[in-house]
Amino acid sequence: MTLSATDFLRVALDPHRLAVLGLAASGPLDIDDAAYRLSITVGQVRRAVSRLVEAGLLDSNLALNRQALRDLAETLPADEAVSPLVLEGPWSQEEKDILGRFFVGTRLTEIPAPHARRRVILERLAQEFEVGLRYSEKEVNSLLQTFHPDYAALRRFMVDEGFLSRADGSYWRSGGRVEVDIA
Repeated sequence: MTLSATDFLRVALDPHRLAVLGLAASGPLDIDDAAYRLSITVGQVRRAVSRLVEAGLLDSNLALNRQALRDLAETLPADEAVSPLVLEGPWSQEEKDILGRFFVGTRLTEIPAPHARRRVILERLAQEFEVGLRYSEKEVNSLLQTFHPDYAALRRFMVDEGFLSRADGSYWRSGGRVEVDIA
């Protein structure tokens, strides 16, 4: 029996059942020990265990049924792919792979720690700023926040890496690739 995500939430979000599941993740449960460690009664642990076994989240040895969780994970929707808008531009295949790894849709999932990867991400974000325009810090924050909640770190990295410059309370794009029309 595969548990649906909704059923899993109904079962697991009870505080006692969730705590028992947490203990079971490290090995088979001892009901008396679980009651002691969780500061709840043996009866509360038994009721939680009973419901978790019934749902298939604990096996007959009172250990976490990891296969049930893997099966549940398979039913969850996959992450959205990187948006084609993020990939627009003169990116190499390697750069597109990096962008695809760190963007879901148009949202940046994390700021990469490796310098080379972070530079690709920052250069992509620099494309959002018009060459020749000045931006207030509030405008920079607002634009970067559409990509990632830690807009302050992104702004700081962009200045440190030379993609944005700052003076007298304003910012402007000072780095990254620029498309030139030859007409």
